[in-house]
Amino acid sequence: MTDTAANTSRAQLSALIQRLGGGDKSALEPIYRATSRKLFGICLRILDDRKEAEDALQDVYIKLLARADRFDAGRASPISWLAVMARNAAVDRLRVGKVRGGAVSEGAALPLPDSAPLADAAMEGRESRARILHCITTLDEGSARAIRRSFFGGETYKALAERDDVPLGTIKSRIRRALARLKSCLEAAE
Repeated sequence: MTDTAANTSRAQLSALIQRLGGGDKSALEPIYRATSRKLFGICLRILDDRKEAEDALQDVYIKLLARADRFDAGRASPISWLAVMARNAAVDRLRVGKVRGGAVSEGAALPLPDSAPLADAAMEGRESRARILHCITTLDEGSARAIRRSFFGGETYKALAERDDVPLGTIKSRIRRALARLKSCLEAAE
């Protein structure tokens, strides 16, 4: 998905949640169609039981109906906000013992054995990566290449200077200016 498409999708989902928060119940169906697969995946990964994951997902949309007016697009992306709700609904089901036929202690429910990042963290990471890659494309080719090789490729400033056949001070200045432009671009994207 391109940055433009992701931003459009994010803006549409934010607008739908705001409509729902304003009392427009017809906004729930398009929200569900746009988000249910991802949110179900979060619930299923945590609960490891399809029926329980379906019930947790239903809890998410019930909570969304009650809390849509609390959504703040300035604080979180809509899918991240909903992903946190899904995770919490699934963990709540674990804590009250609705899964695996008996009560689960709170200590057993808190540490989830999966070492992979939570879905909301992974989505935010992808969004951040997409913003960074977009901002790099706004740099001139020499600066973009230097940033990619030094920060993603691990090359030293000295190696960059030798490869480009320019003085070390030129490479340092080029990267310093490029980082300043990247910072501005990233701040503008927030």
